[in-house]
Amino acid sequence: MPTAPADSEYGTTLVPTVTPFSDGSVDAEAVADLSEFVLSNGADGLIPCGTTGEFASLSLDEYETVVSASVDAADGAPVLPGAGHTSVAGTLERIDIAADCGADAVLVVLPYFHGENGAGGNERFVRAVLAETELPLILYNIPSCVGQTIDADLIEAVADHPDLAGMKDTSGDLTHLLEIIRRTGEDFHLFQGWDSQLVPAISMGATGGINAVTNYFPGMMAETIDAAANDLDRARDLQLDHIAPLFNASLEFGFAPTTKTILVERGVIDDDAVRPPLVELDDDQKAAVRDVLDATRGVAAE
Repeated sequence: MPTAPADSEYGTTLVPTVTPFSDGSVDAEAVADLSEFVLSNGADGLIPCGTTGEFASLSLDEYETVVSASVDAADGAPVLPGAGHTSVAGTLERIDIAADCGADAVLVVLPYFHGENGAGGNERFVRAVLAETELPLILYNIPSCVGQTIDADLIEAVADHPDLAGMKDTSGDLTHLLEIIRRTGEDFHLFQGWDSQLVPAISMGATGGINAVTNYFPGMMAETIDAAANDLDRARDLQLDHIAPLFNASLEFGFAPTTKTILVERGVIDDDAVRPPLVELDDDQKAAVRDVLDATRGVAAE
């Protein structure tokens, strides 16, 4: 079974931070402000340059800027940047940058253009990265974006590698996550990335969560993870009444645009700009998100 929440070296409540922009460029000061906000309000660590962080729209120089600003602002808290790319070389290039910036580990996806054309292709990719990485890897399963799944057989095949620290599962398939739990050992960090299944995952042995909602309600998400292990009635209320509606809004309107809209509404960042092909929320969408947000403000007073 994966590491229990209290034993995780990376913490349990990790934030896939957005990448704030200003006048079309990365706003490093806003990156730092957001990092400090979430860490001072209940989050354990940062995941910059992930899906919600629009990693695929960043140049390598911008990637370095975001990771460096995040590490500096974290002041010793864990920082695990995304290092996704379609090639081994591209993945390793980003890992090298993250290591030079002082990151603690990285999240790595399977190739999201060329999928494996036969058995063993994905394992070959993962082992090639593991052979040369400078940092521990957290594999990142997000089949809706990548087009293929990190299956349980692959995880079982590579789980004993000393540089594989765990996995983030954003499949939305709780049965798949539970199979990973069943097949991995106590040192394997398994994070739930599908916010509306956070409580079931933690209650069944997942390490913690890497969830977009934590950008703006870090304390509520930390409370939920703790309650899932200690007060299931409270955890269930938070999951059903607050986390699920917020997560559903992001599913409908897009994770980076919705998250940035709420962060602007909460006064954490100043600009909700996103990069193409994403677009900002229109007035009707913002009003819908605001209605959901208003229902949660009382329980997530931060």
